Amino acid sequence: MRKLSALLIFIVLFSLLSSCRRRDAGVVTVALPETFSTFNTLTSEKSDAAAERVKNLLFNTLVRKDATFSYTGELARDIVTSPDGLTVTFLLRDGVKFHDGRELTAADVKYTFDELFKSKGFKSFAFYDPASATSDGKPLAKAPVGAGKPHIESLTTPDAKTVVFKLSRASLKNQLLANLVAVPIVADGTVAQLASAPMGTGPFKFVSIDPSQSVVELAAHSDYWEGAPKLERIRLKTVTDANSLQAELATGAVDIAPNPNNISPDTVKAFSASPNLKVEQSDGSNIQYLVFNTQAAPLENVKVRQAIAYAIDRERIVRDLLFDQAKIADSILPVASWAYSSGTVYRFDPAKAKQLLQEAGYKNEKILFKYGSGNLAVNQYAQVIQSSLTDVGLNIQIETLERQVALGQVAQGQYGLFTGVFVGGNQDPIYFRDLFSSTKIPTAQIAGFNRSRYANSEIDKLVEEAANITDQARAKEIYSSIWSTVSSEMPLLPLWYPANIVVANKRIGNIKISPSGDWSFIKDITVSN
Repeated sequence: MRKLSALLIFIVLFSLLSSCRRRDAGVVTVALPETFSTFNTLTSEKSDAAAERVKNLLFNTLVRKDATFSYTGELARDIVTSPDGLTVTFLLRDGVKFHDGRELTAADVKYTFDELFKSKGFKSFAFYDPASATSDGKPLAKAPVGAGKPHIESLTTPDAKTVVFKLSRASLKNQLLANLVAVPIVADGTVAQLASAPMGTGPFKFVSIDPSQSVVELAAHSDYWEGAPKLERIRLKTVTDANSLQAELATGAVDIAPNPNNISPDTVKAFSASPNLKVEQSDGSNIQYLVFNTQAAPLENVKVRQAIAYAIDRERIVRDLLFDQAKIADSILPVASWAYSSGTVYRFDPAKAKQLLQEAGYKNEKILFKYGSGNLAVNQYAQVIQSSLTDVGLNIQIETLERQVALGQVAQGQYGLFTGVFVGGNQDPIYFRDLFSSTKIPTAQIAGFNRSRYANSEIDKLVEEAANITDQARAKEIYSSIWSTVSSEMPLLPLWYPANIVVANKRIGNIKISPSGDWSFIKDITVSN
């Protein structure tokens, strides 16, 4: 409490000083929590979190997710699938203009995908089978990383507003739509300028960048097809240090910080007391999780894993450590998802945990709990989890590592427990296949996402069936069955959904961030002077 009080005094004093600061007329400054390195999210060789945020301001995609995380058209006004499922046709919207005034045509879409596949950037590999996949597209356990059989056999443009994707097999439609969400559509002939002068159809257009200060200036796209943004100009400013972000918010040097993951929950709470700042909180769809190495003793015993799930008081962590800036999760999927089901629900029950450990014959074997260093909130709740597990008789040893090192060791199975967060991918139930299919267990040859090393032949069949089915009602039944089994066998415990937090100057209005937490809401915010 003493720390929180001091923080309140700091924020109030700096907020009072902010009235003396002269603002740039018509400019709203937005804080980026990560270092910004590129505008090119189309052909780049690696993912960049900051660049993906900025992508939603500069570009549009053919497909986006709706409120239930189903796929719907963005630049496509309609999506038509042929009876045999092999052809998916996208009919483009009329009146969509690039930032230089030219109108979007099918040629731009074809150019975008030609350049994507030619580049062999990291996004392109989502449109290929693993190199040693079988003829029906199922990956082999030893499949090496790399592009195998393409999902798209041809991409044609019969007229200026029609784009036709011919798929190599009908079951790929769901995966195609999922992959298209990440691909920004660029104007024909402009890939070479993406890094320095990007041009899209998005609500804002590029003005300038100051690499030395990590500051990007954008201006409103007055001809934006969904209506011009309410703001004339925005400034994107990288502020990675928590103390610096606190000071810049307090003094007004930063006007808005969407999901500032570099400041702690108690600091967010303290901002609410500032005379010039406000905190907007809404439900988020990302998932904080605890994953178990199901092939390592003693966690190969399902009762030990279940005991851990019952031993953790998630409600107390959310209330006391996260200041209610999260909601308890009973599934990997967001509650709003069309495929959501709760499966087996685990609530704090230490007596049940002790009983399960006794039934499992647990003999005080050491369990190594690893996580990435550098996040104060994660460090705090990991220690609370360790304490809770110790209380029921488990021998838990914590090891903190640099995040990429920790992920590498988890992929190699060198861990017992690991905690992390899924961002975005968990919005689509097709992610169950990545997380729980035995063909996705990481090996020396394949970088799989099944870090729990969970193997169940029945689940292998069901995740393939669900991913390939086009009837959403039937798919929901299958996904519910999958989660019922998986949540009972407990290779991975969903902890909570972190809330979407936006800290903003009180002059910023109409803050309506979507559950996914993307930055598309910025085009609709207002500012009063």
